[in-house]
Amino acid sequence: MIFDPNADFVRLGEVRADAAPGEADALRNRDIRVLRPGSGPGEHLRVRFRSLPLPVKAAMLWLDPLRDRAEYNSVLHLDAFEAENDPGALLARLRESPDPAHQALALRIENLGVLDWNIYAFDEPAATEIIDARPHATVLDLGGFEHADEPLVTALSVLENLWAHREERRPVLLVIDEAHNLCSPDQNGPLHTALREQIIQIAAEGRKFGLWLLLSTQRPSKIHPGIISQCDNLALMKMSSPADLAELAALFGYAPAALLAQSPRFRQGEALFAGGFVPAPSLVRVRDRITEEGGIDVKVPLR
Repeated sequence: MIFDPNADFVRLGEVRADAAPGEADALRNRDIRVLRPGSGPGEHLRVRFRSLPLPVKAAMLWLDPLRDRAEYNSVLHLDAFEAENDPGALLARLRESPDPAHQALALRIENLGVLDWNIYAFDEPAATEIIDARPHATVLDLGGFEHADEPLVTALSVLENLWAHREERRPVLLVIDEAHNLCSPDQNGPLHTALREQIIQIAAEGRKFGLWLLLSTQRPSKIHPGIISQCDNLALMKMSSPADLAELAALFGYAPAALLAQSPRFRQGEALFAGGFVPAPSLVRVRDRITEEGGIDVKVPLR
């Protein structure tokens, strides 16, 4: 499962014309689902509000269980008011209620504009329902939402659902691209905090339940230390920042300093592998991809 903020993996199911026939056929037979925001063609990245855990709903609404006791309790019993296919009806029922807490909650919902977000499943399948069918790969395209909190809610709904069903022990690799966007220690909004805490929990305890994390980032110093300290393997491509290299040397003692120091001179496709997934720290060259790249760099024309 790939959390994809820049649409780099949305063409994962498209085979390049120069791919070897055997590999191309094997990939075409894989069940690869790409869930995207918006209302265009294809499958959409959606959540089912009714199924969201209470802490996620509270984070969406910036509610604290102690500071906002009455409104939080109203959300706790919101099922009596919910109309899955008509958000406007929910708002109207809350407004018409004689309970001041319901009226305050209606004002909060309207002021935050959460019912206007384009993430609700209604008659479509939610991302969690698609993932429960266990395709070979699921790409969650987190870019393209209009509101900054929408990708956080969708990512959090998926991770919360996987954690809630962890005892089923259905192995899945969670790939978080540009991980500093979801795992930063500096973002302190309620959704960022809830998402980060869930990733920390999966990083620390997920492996025994078959939940594996692969973090990709150009700024490892921007990853919360409670997450990056759980990484048992390192795949390092070109990195020019001395500060980041020094931090990597401190975090990943199994990566020899002499090999880390070669990173600024790596060419495209060259990398250092270190940790439990290789017999010894190794310099490698990654082969060409066989799928189309979704977020390829824009070339600057020369004059």
